[in-house]
Amino acid sequence: MIIDVIGDVHGYAEKLVGLLQQLGYVHNGQHFVPPAGHRALFIGDLIDRGSQQVATLEIVFAMLDADVADAVMGNHEYNALAFATPDPDDNSQYLRSHNEIHTRQHKAFLAEIPFGSDVHQYWLQRLYELPLWLETDYACFVHACWDVDSMAILQPLLTQSNCLTPHGLIATSREDSAAFDALERVLKGVETPLPNGLVMVDKEGTERTRVRVRWWLDALNTRSIHEVARAPLSALAQIPKDALAENIEFALKTHKPVFVGHYWLTGTPEPLSAQIVCTDYSAAVDSGYLTCYQLDSEQPLPLKINNFVQYRHDEDSAILSHL
Repeated sequence: MIIDVIGDVHGYAEKLVGLLQQLGYVHNGQHFVPPAGHRALFIGDLIDRGSQQVATLEIVFAMLDADVADAVMGNHEYNALAFATPDPDDNSQYLRSHNEIHTRQHKAFLAEIPFGSDVHQYWLQRLYELPLWLETDYACFVHACWDVDSMAILQPLLTQSNCLTPHGLIATSREDSAAFDALERVLKGVETPLPNGLVMVDKEGTERTRVRVRWWLDALNTRSIHEVARAPLSALAQIPKDALAENIEFALKTHKPVFVGHYWLTGTPEPLSAQIVCTDYSAAVDSGYLTCYQLDSEQPLPLKINNFVQYRHDEDSAILSHL
């Protein structure tokens, strides 16, 4: 079986249609049908940013309902649920605050799916169906980081299929809790504190005292922050180049290949390490290409550069008539 692991779509349905057609999927009037011996797997972040939110969700969930694809939850799906769920301790607030930054992040989604509407409630319930991770005999799939210790903390809050429950959503929304930290690790990645109280402003305008690190590198705690950080150079400019990354408690505890999205990579796709593949190559911006890794379940390793497929939307003059 070939598993077509598809990166973060972020509401760019035209790119998704183009990639599926390039991979040989054919629409039968109900859903996209994979070529013989193939199955799709979406690595999360289906929503936000792009202008085709509903179309993206309809394409993906039609494939899930037809059992020709799988998907895991991304941090944007999680955030959509938290943004829409009142805080049981204070009904005037939501689990994810409606501040200016969060409201802007959800703008594209809510422009098509009005807050509180019946269609909003429908899609929120469908998002609950996405597991936080999937593990097969041949590979592991998660949006940001395969951390079995964090997964063990989350397990009691999930269904048997590793799907979030309403109780789990509330528990993981409580900052300064083990459940919150575990959810952050699985859906957003590994972070380390910035030295000496430094603050970094991210692309959303949020001030951060921690920086995301490339957890797939070896010897994380013996490298400088500049070496291990996954952040723009402009954001790292205020951090001393000799500042060390410290107290990063992470170890990859599987021998299987691990597939993630989330990281806004650019350039020519290649494995991040001998064991890790990211399929997010910034499709959420016009210049980014929706990317797939074709995993052979019979021979998952070694990972191969030639297994990547990108849909070059800026080179495709075909009219996409499905939308």
